[in-house]
Amino acid sequence: QVQLVESGGGLVQAGGSLRLSCAASGSIFSINTMGWYRQAPGKQRELVATKHSDGSTNYADSVKGRFTISRDNAKKTVYLQMNSLKPEDTAVYYCNARGRLRVWSGLEDYWGQGTQVTVSP
Repeated sequence: QVQLVESGGGLVQAGGSLRLSCAASGSIFSINTMGWYRQAPGKQRELVATKHSDGSTNYADSVKGRFTISRDNAKKTVYLQMNSLKPEDTAVYYCNARGRLRVWSGLEDYWGQGTQVTVSP
């Protein structure tokens, strides 16, 4: 019922930039938090950045100062501006939204299918 669609991944050289976007659609009542997670081959999925509806943000230490998360609440869209990319940033990046399907329901996590980001040395 809730769909998240990511775009903006690709191949970039170290030091370059990419901008990811993710749009939520469906009948979700409210979205508390939107963010990005990533998973490299053989590794666990890890948090990259999140942004709460009140504007507060959370970043992984490894991306602080390089990545910026933003939201357009009217469009139900979250963005991730990635600068000064490093080879270790190579991963599949997944969009996440945490919200309520109904006003009386609890919080649930929704996930996009992922977009590949590859950073060459």
